[in-house]
Amino acid sequence: MSGNRFAFPPSRDAIFLTDGGLETTLVFLDGVDLPCFAAFPLLQSEEGRIRLENYFRPYIRTAIERDVGFILDTPTWRANPDWAAKLNVTPEALADVNQDAVRWAASLRERLADQSERILINGAIGPRGDGYRADAQMSSEEAQAYHAPQIEAFREADADMVSAVTMNYAEEAIGIARAAEALGMPVVISFTVETDGKLASGETLQSAIERTDQETGHIPVYYMINCAHPTHFDGILSAKEEWTRRIRGLRANASAKSHAELDESTELDPGDPADLAQRYRSLRQQMKQLSVLGGCCGTDHRHIDAICEACLPTSGWAA
Repeated sequence: MSGNRFAFPPSRDAIFLTDGGLETTLVFLDGVDLPCFAAFPLLQSEEGRIRLENYFRPYIRTAIERDVGFILDTPTWRANPDWAAKLNVTPEALADVNQDAVRWAASLRERLADQSERILINGAIGPRGDGYRADAQMSSEEAQAYHAPQIEAFREADADMVSAVTMNYAEEAIGIARAAEALGMPVVISFTVETDGKLASGETLQSAIERTDQETGHIPVYYMINCAHPTHFDGILSAKEEWTRRIRGLRANASAKSHAELDESTELDPGDPADLAQRYRSLRQQMKQLSVLGGCCGTDHRHIDAICEACLPTSGWAA
């Protein structure tokens, strides 16, 4: 994709959108039963594939209308061995699941975009454990071995990139970055933080990013923050500090509740889309390199539309 402004990684001026909160939208807004909060089993039926397509369609349409790129995640956040075992999916079948997810996303790209190069297929990697708790930590070597098969499946199915999201301790991120490099895949690392701006492990975001860079030789193409409300981390970001310049993406939660509160919630908290959008705008004014914009838990297409209105001129380029 060299030579076009939708190439990966995004340039300083080019913007890429992502979707919002896939699983929370399916469960709370569409009434879909997702055991273990896993979306990948939907790929096993025509009805499930239609649901996924209907979910992604408005996001892709918005990206096309705004003349920006789109990073299309595979619905594979839970498609690793531990979570798959809870759903009676064997390790042997899991490779096919992850490859099929990439092929499905590529088919969706061909159907919905007249310029397929504007959409990047992103193999989504979730944590081995719970994204909200760092209670079963691996060494970086263990994490590399654990996540490598999923990354290899994404590569074999021709994904454009991989992203590790909702990372809550550095060793898992380091292992994933090393596995991606060994397999020749561009990788993005996205950390989540608690209300105090620290990872669930207690490590600061600055330390996690700097340590991941130091121990991998700056393998990640860039970093993101996801699954946290801007009020949980905006106070620790400064455009003057070198480590913050490595953050180029933001997928915030709609709700300002803590992870513990969200875990106990029986109803979706959609927050205030307009307020969330203005917080994105403020962060982009402070951190000019923020070029990947999307949502996480509780966000839907309304939030992404509001973010576009607040952050993007009609041309789709950074203000």
